[in-house]
Amino acid sequence: MATLSVKPGQRFTLLDWHTNSHLISADAERQRSASHQVRQEARALLNETNNRTKWVEHDNQTRLAERISSVNRWKETLDKSLADIDAEIDALAKVKEAAERALQAKNLPLDVSIECLTLRESRRAIDVVRDPVEKELQKEVKVIDKAKRELQQRVNEAFRQLCLLQEARQQLSSDRRRKMEALEIDRMCLSLTVNSPNISFKVNPTRVPDGSTALDEWEQNSRCNKEHAEAEMKASTELREATVLAIAQANNELEAQRVATEFALRKRIRDLERAYDELKWQEQNTLEEIAEMEEDIRRLEEDLQQKTQDLKVAHTRLETRMCRPTMELCWDQAQYGLTDEVHQLEGTIRALRQKLAESWDALDALYRQLHRIQTDTGYKASSLVLDNRCMDSRRKLVVPAEKFVPELDTFNRTTNRALSPLSTGQLELA
Repeated sequence: MATLSVKPGQRFTLLDWHTNSHLISADAERQRSASHQVRQEARALLNETNNRTKWVEHDNQTRLAERISSVNRWKETLDKSLADIDAEIDALAKVKEAAERALQAKNLPLDVSIECLTLRESRRAIDVVRDPVEKELQKEVKVIDKAKRELQQRVNEAFRQLCLLQEARQQLSSDRRRKMEALEIDRMCLSLTVNSPNISFKVNPTRVPDGSTALDEWEQNSRCNKEHAEAEMKASTELREATVLAIAQANNELEAQRVATEFALRKRIRDLERAYDELKWQEQNTLEEIAEMEEDIRRLEEDLQQKTQDLKVAHTRLETRMCRPTMELCWDQAQYGLTDEVHQLEGTIRALRQKLAESWDALDALYRQLHRIQTDTGYKASSLVLDNRCMDSRRKLVVPAEKFVPELDTFNRTTNRALSPLSTGQLELA
């Protein structure tokens, strides 16, 4: 019998062989199913991430475009403000030069007036008299000196305003330059794509750099610069108008004539009549306001009393709920509501008390103002009587005394109409 040259290997049964084949097939099926699941998830993730990335990039592209549009609008606004402020600087500089020329032109009239006064000092004996010529010359010197002071003040104000305008222009120019740089950077960012040659990873790109500002601060800064420039331009426009008016007044005052005494007196009477009527109207309105204020104070006191009672109720409810046993002593919605009610009522009571105090102060001020109005009404009535007597006396200059018969009561604007009791009493007191 022949012998084996090698040791025979392990022998498996047919069942083991079939089992192994089934295990391999089952593992293959399971691995293919897992692989299919991973592939499906990977495809879904690819689609989701691609869509999300595209939408995020699209949104950021839109935001960049909107930001560029916003910055560009502000740049255009600043351009217009710069043009306006340049025009205003030029206009104010011209007005300042005109004021300086007008100031220089006042030297010759002043020298002539002083020379005339000096020459008239050489008069002798009885000719050394204070006549109307001397009075008019002295008045002319005062008018010219006043005009020069006014013009010099306007020139100084124009110089200061020019400095302020230049400062505002510098702020606008700096803001515009910064916005131009920001526009260039944002436009470059908007043009970047995945194919751009200068893209790369950066160290901590999401950090907040030093000196960063919020969007509100950015808009507020630009708005403040614009409003500051507009305010300075408005002040400059007003100063230009005042300077032009001062130049015109200075030129006109050198040739103006004295207003007649009768005209000034009539004007004064008309002013007094208007002031008297205005005071009577103010007195009536003040009395009505006092009545309304007293009624409002009464309502405030009633409402304060009612709110105090409501607060007592809320306090009582809270204190009573403190007696709930053990676990029932919880902070439920009712407890929060009652607490809020107490806080609200306390704030309301404080506001009502403050408003009541303000109302009492306003009422006291109204009574003081009423007394002042009534006192001033008496003064105006007395002044009107005196001024009308002056007008009657001046009529004697042109009307013979025997024909002078007053026909019109100027104070009352009617013929032979008696004064009101209040006015009569005020006149008697005056």
